[in-house]
Amino acid sequence: MAAPQVVPIEETRLEADEVPETDRPWVTVVWNDPVNLMSYVTWVLQKLFGFSKEKAERLMLDVHHKGKAIVSSGPREKMEYDASRLQAYGLWATVDKS
Repeated sequence: MAAPQVVPIEETRLEADEVPETDRPWVTVVWNDPVNLMSYVTWVLQKLFGFSKEKAERLMLDVHHKGKAIVSSGPREKMEYDASRLQAYGLWATVDKS
């Protein structure tokens, strides 16, 4: 009976820009629109995500001034659920990779 052979395993290292697609979380993005009042957007963010008034206002101001804000991140299914809830309140929300 022959002795088992030891075969070296090649080590692979990923560069910082080569992060596997599956390791990047999904995000829910709220976009600016000409319809909803800033106070309404703040209220919706508080109601759906339980944000403090200060955090909801900060995110609403990002939407207003920068055109968008990331309001949640995680698995794709959860982000799709969050986006659908925001859309049900009349906000423009999408899901994207971070």
